[in-house]
Amino acid sequence: MKQVNIRIPLRILTLVMGLFLSLGAYAQITVNGNVKDPTGEPIIGASVRVIGTQQGTATDLDGNFTLEGVPEGAKLQITSVGYDAQEVSAASNVVVTMSEGTQMLENLVVIGYGVVKKNDLTGSVTALKPDSKNKGVVVAAQDMLAGKIAGVNVTSGGGTPGGGATIRIRGGSSLNASNDPLIVIDGVPIDNNGIKGLANGLSTINPQDIESFNVLKDASATAIYGSRGSNGVIIITTKKGRRGQRPSISYNGSFTVSMKKKTIEVMDGDEYREFVKQVYEGNSRYDDAMAALEMYSDANTNWQDEIYRTALSHDHNLTFTGSVADFLPYRVSVGYTDQQGIMKTSDFKRFTAALNLNPSLLNDHLRFNLNGKFMWAKSQYADGSAINAAVWMDPTKPVTTSNSLYNNFGSYFEWLTSADSYNDSSWPYTINSNATSNPVAILDLKDDRAISRSFTGNVDMDYQIHGWEDMRLHLTLGADLGNGKQWTDVDPASPLSVYYGSHGWDKIIKRNYTLSTYAQYYKDFNDDNHFDIMAGYEWQHFWRHQTNSYWGYYPNTNNVASKRGTEYSKSEYEYKTENYLVSFFGRLNYIFKNRYYFTATLRDDGSSRFEKHWALFPSLAFAWRLKEEAFLRDNNTISDLKLRLGWGKTGQQDVGQDYGWISSYSLSTNVQGSYYDVAGDGTMVRPNSRNPELKWETTTTTNVGFDWGFLNQRVSGSIDWYYRKTTDLINYAANAAGTQPRNKMYKNIGSLRNTGLEFAISWKAIQATDWNWTLDYNLTWNNNKITELADDRVKTGGISAGTGNTIQAQAVGYPANSFLVYQQVYDENGMPIEGQVVDRNGDGVISEEDMYLYKKPAADVTMGLASRLEYKNWDFGMTFRASLGNYVFNDLMAGSSNINASEILGAVNGNYLTNRPTYVLKYGWTTYDKTSVMSDRWVQNASFLKCDNITLGYSFASLLKRGSWEGLSGRVYGTVSNVFCITKYEGIDPEVFGGIDNAVYPRPISFILGLSLNF
Repeated sequence: MKQVNIRIPLRILTLVMGLFLSLGAYAQITVNGNVKDPTGEPIIGASVRVIGTQQGTATDLDGNFTLEGVPEGAKLQITSVGYDAQEVSAASNVVVTMSEGTQMLENLVVIGYGVVKKNDLTGSVTALKPDSKNKGVVVAAQDMLAGKIAGVNVTSGGGTPGGGATIRIRGGSSLNASNDPLIVIDGVPIDNNGIKGLANGLSTINPQDIESFNVLKDASATAIYGSRGSNGVIIITTKKGRRGQRPSISYNGSFTVSMKKKTIEVMDGDEYREFVKQVYEGNSRYDDAMAALEMYSDANTNWQDEIYRTALSHDHNLTFTGSVADFLPYRVSVGYTDQQGIMKTSDFKRFTAALNLNPSLLNDHLRFNLNGKFMWAKSQYADGSAINAAVWMDPTKPVTTSNSLYNNFGSYFEWLTSADSYNDSSWPYTINSNATSNPVAILDLKDDRAISRSFTGNVDMDYQIHGWEDMRLHLTLGADLGNGKQWTDVDPASPLSVYYGSHGWDKIIKRNYTLSTYAQYYKDFNDDNHFDIMAGYEWQHFWRHQTNSYWGYYPNTNNVASKRGTEYSKSEYEYKTENYLVSFFGRLNYIFKNRYYFTATLRDDGSSRFEKHWALFPSLAFAWRLKEEAFLRDNNTISDLKLRLGWGKTGQQDVGQDYGWISSYSLSTNVQGSYYDVAGDGTMVRPNSRNPELKWETTTTTNVGFDWGFLNQRVSGSIDWYYRKTTDLINYAANAAGTQPRNKMYKNIGSLRNTGLEFAISWKAIQATDWNWTLDYNLTWNNNKITELADDRVKTGGISAGTGNTIQAQAVGYPANSFLVYQQVYDENGMPIEGQVVDRNGDGVISEEDMYLYKKPAADVTMGLASRLEYKNWDFGMTFRASLGNYVFNDLMAGSSNINASEILGAVNGNYLTNRPTYVLKYGWTTYDKTSVMSDRWVQNASFLKCDNITLGYSFASLLKRGSWEGLSGRVYGTVSNVFCITKYEGIDPEVFGGIDNAVYPRPISFILGLSLNF
């Protein structure tokens, strides 16, 4: 009995224990999570581990992860390089925001010929990871930089599809030589000279392939690049595969609708009819004006609407990443962009492909990094003259007409005149070149397209010597190859090349090669002394070949039979050039007690562009980490504080010619009886000017900066003051009579300086479980002044208003490209009085001596602001840019201001009417005298505040999950780009590089719908 009584409780106990075990089994869950940094960017490859087990995984390209069979309530540990480890409780959905803390200061930053820890930097260097969530319309890499970095100003060339941009770092340091920064992509310096179909070198790389930008701004950072670092350096690092990464596929795509945002207000057809009647009431030419006005009494054409359209664009990118075994990470990407322009006939199509392999061999002592980036693009161009023609074209005329008089002109309406000079009975009339041409005909009857190909590739080898691991040897072999050809065909019916038409092509090939090698020695002698010594050699070869040919045809209807179908006015051109740059360079870094940092660099450059080939470019820098001092080390409020001091010299050798110091000659043909007719066949060989004394421009920079952080880097930033002086400015200046074969040549004449302040702050305003809000703000103040120049005033800046006028000048004591204008006189009501300007020199005569230098195109202050707010899977971002103190000469308005009766109805080779912007009507000006055209009233305040982008997005994970398949993760978003602009400027857009506004392709407002998927 006792045995029976004992067995029953044991069975019950077994049953109860099994029940609890089964309940534990049912409490296991699947965890879907997302890991991001404090700005909301996904952290790729973060390690996620269930504490106390071997179970774990890594985050994908969108920071997502999935873990199955995790006990509910178990602890997950998330770690990633550069971030503090985080522990969270397991749940069905987990969102983890990693804290940078002070560990983020250990992140590596790419500098010239190497990398360095962020907290070891001594120079002014800014690292930027592209914003993957609020990026707007991004076609080229420069679109990702605008407004993001203090001291870096990016101005797009307008809304042209695939168009380029002008990048300036801390203002321009030259007047005639290049002011473009050096671009280095994966260790390969890129030539700033574009090819046909590509506006700049940054167009060759797919923005989706970019991992980071590192911008080197002061001379202590850029001097290692010597004669190419004077304008700053932008180092672009592309994305790579990761060791041990499982194969994955990702897709990023978007669809964009773009439309014009603003046009010039002009009179419509009815308003224009009334205007013309009023102007010519009682005028002797009243009947002529009415005859021209009433040719098509029912027409009312909005010409700007006729040349613009709603543009549809799309972009697609597919990426394959993974690792073969544990030694060969790979990344392969392909992309396609189709960007339609808002101006009819403009379009840009691009295919890209990129391959990265970065194997590690010999127990990680030998590392390779192989990059190849290929691009094929087709550009279809719209002729920019249609922009102003759409403003001035008579709105009472139709786009096309059934009148047989216009059959020779594609049935497009044009103002006609006699064509007796053609000697062609079938062409009694031709287009009057003095009248405004039909803007639609300008676009439709010109086929201007270009196809370009480029390849940028490099092989990096880095060997850490066995048995001497402190020493590493590095070798880079790189190539930057490009080939672009542009074909232009203009119909004989077109106003651009009437009767003969125009056909031809222009082809540019460039081949640039780089070899760079250096040895680097790291040594920690003890805890207080760290040495890093590097020495290297670099060889660069730049080769360029351009050929073109253009011609027209005599129509088959020409009265002279021998001319029918034959070529008319054929021209040919060929130019081939090359240059070499050979360099020796070195850098020494010394760190004492992890508080005091010393850096010295030296580069010896030899350029084939100068007879005196060699020049030295040194730099020195010091940094003091005050945070590591005893009086701040335990301060919990201040998490980082560092002082930086830098000084250095950089050079400039991009002078627009390769061998100006060698005797050279230009060959012309069809010149009979020339003094230089060497062959006696009518060819003229003419010597060019030669300047063996030409040398580098040299820019000396001093920089003082502070890096700071508070509350465990919740608030962090930097402030820098700089002073840059450029000497031996290269100018294309006049020669003394009889000293050279040509009137001008490149000379070293003059100097200028830039001084400024840069301020940047990042504030993680909210860091909570479900909420994150980050604000980034930067401000730059720059002051530019010419300090030495050979001539009192060097005129520049040609304008279309008037005839042969220039509106800018270089002068000592003034900013570069200041406006040279007359001072306008105004009445008591503030209205400008035509022809009345100030006699500034008081001699009683109004002449060019009364012109003065007034304002300048460059801004005094530029600012950028980015906001990112996240709630769980939702994100909302905005970016803004501001520019203060920049002025623009409104060339279009200055050239449209004359409403004299003789101008509204032109009479050169026949009668023709022109419209006017409504802005100029109230002033009633009636001349194009210099005092009217070159008045300071047309130099207008172009300060602005722009909202570049507004984005709303939603991230998701485990979509369509089935069985063992983890499903899709990704993000869907909507963006409005170029949202609004607040400005007092009277033109379409105040953002005009160079300060002269004439026929700039308008920047559209764009609506984007995008999708990212990870498989």
